Amino acid sequence: MQIIYKTQARPAMDGDGVNIKRVADFGKQSYDPYLMLDELKSDDKQDFIGGFPPHPHRGIETFTYIMKGGFEHRDHMGNVKAIRAGDVQWMSTGSGVIHSEMPLADANEGLHGFQIWLNMPAKDKMRPAIYRDTTVNPNPSLLNNKGAKLIALAGTWQFADTPDSIINTHIEGLAGSGAIADLIIEPNSSANIALNQHGAVNIYIYQGQLNVLVDGEKVVFGEGTMLKLNPHILAQFNAGDSGLGCLILAGNPINEQIVHMGPFVMNTQAEINQAVEDYQQGRFGHLAH
Repeated sequence: MQIIYKTQARPAMDGDGVNIKRVADFGKQSYDPYLMLDELKSDDKQDFIGGFPPHPHRGIETFTYIMKGGFEHRDHMGNVKAIRAGDVQWMSTGSGVIHSEMPLADANEGLHGFQIWLNMPAKDKMRPAIYRDTTVNPNPSLLNNKGAKLIALAGTWQFADTPDSIINTHIEGLAGSGAIADLIIEPNSSANIALNQHGAVNIYIYQGQLNVLVDGEKVVFGEGTMLKLNPHILAQFNAGDSGLGCLILAGNPINEQIVHMGPFVMNTQAEINQAVEDYQQGRFGHLAH
């Protein structure tokens, strides 16, 4: 495993006072095609009870993965869904989405989940919005023989040491050919993941520790760390004494200049101005009831 770039998540607040940890890079786009990752993890309702009231998006794809608790999703396309632990939700916002995400009333044991933003190529930013989730068709998982479990969330995955075991998900078509997985490794165990088919690979550690050899020395990376890897070097995941839980975010860089303002990510300032005007004029539609 070769590390190219490292960032640490920072405390942030979004929606109606929701406390999160965030990794974002809209300037250098170091994690292209990924733009931002928010982790919401709390057993205190006051950290998330306000949820995310109705708001717009344009020019991005949002990928949501819930590990604990849940929320109710509503959007202008008429989708009203309860997204619970183990579920994945993907929206290609394209020319515009209005949606809300509010904590479920029966989710009383806290909330742990992620929302990930991916950029969209300029040619696709104004296409109609698309919505998918796994509430009907759950995502499959794959278990190897070394104490590591890979939960495939989007795209196609396999363990490098079991090349005949290939797992496909129900979520395809992410920007930049994105593929996302949740890798869980038992204490002091390891796993090798085949990632050289992707142009970019990033990992976010949400639990435990990742041990990496750098110039012959062991370096330990902990929770809240985002790492950009060299996809051409075999990814060897070595867990520490407390195990390891991490999201693997793979894909192909889009390599286009962007302009970002709040929920809008476009390619020029003129396009941002148009997005603001379209939203203010009600052209994004209205929430489902």
